Amino acid sequence: MASDEGPAIQDYYPDHLAHCYGCGRLNEHGYRLRTRWEGDEAVTRFTPSTFSTSFPGFVYGGLLASVLDCHSTAVAASGLYRAEGREIDRDTPPVHRCVTGTLSVRFERPTPLGPELEVRGVVDSIDGRKVRVLSRVVVEGAVTVRADVVALDVPEGLVGEG
Repeated sequence: MASDEGPAIQDYYPDHLAHCYGCGRLNEHGYRLRTRWEGDEAVTRFTPSTFSTSFPGFVYGGLLASVLDCHSTAVAASGLYRAEGREIDRDTPPVHRCVTGTLSVRFERPTPLGPELEVRGVVDSIDGRKVRVLSRVVVEGAVTVRADVVALDVPEGLVGEG
């Protein structure tokens, strides 16, 4: 089980880049996802609101895709720091912040609404600015959704002060 204590990857995003609906700590209306490393996997825990429904009792697929998207870009940004052999931070250049290049989502079974979602992701590969992340949603031990994400490191000039 991943620790829910201590800083999350998103805590290190510069303030001007921390307003994303899914992962922005400064977006009071967003999900405010918090991703932490557990060995070679990064984990986010999230419980959707009861209005996040598709069919009664199941989570809306668009919400699942957005959670996987934001989780995966956090994994990618942090993975770039790890590949450089340094800790994630918001001040030491280069500051890594990733955006989605491609997002491929495969729904394997309905995701029940109510239980906590555990989103797990790994860095599959890094090729320059491109980071491939493989993520999945796990609910009560069962994988319900998988994502294959290519995240792009935002060029340094774009992640400076806003």
